[in-house]
Amino acid sequence: MHVYPSVRIAIPWNLTVGDYSAMGDRAIVYSLGRISLGARVTVSQGAHLCAGTHDYRDPAMPLLKLPITIEDDAWICAEAFIGPGVRVHQKAIVGARCVAMKDVAAGEIVVGNPARLLRSRA
Repeated sequence: MHVYPSVRIAIPWNLTVGDYSAMGDRAIVYSLGRISLGARVTVSQGAHLCAGTHDYRDPAMPLLKLPITIEDDAWICAEAFIGPGVRVHQKAIVGARCVAMKDVAAGEIVVGNPARLLRSRA
């Protein structure tokens, strides 16, 4: 595992990282809920993994701690945002500055805000 010194991890004990994974400069790991990175995952510079939100439907706005799972061989590109409760499946790519608020299927490449399918990996 390689973690650049400028990575910010909110609650380290809520983070698990598989073998040969890396987190780049200025990545934000807001691990209010569990965040799991599989093996050989790349979280590029400035990416933001956000495992916390609030229930806007409740006037008290309670905190929700929804897990994020990034499966083996996935790549979260520069400055991408992964929202609470999202699973990025094996070998998927979330493009630069993409906003993924829903699961990304295995081998898909998604781009944009909100994330949309660009193509599948060959």
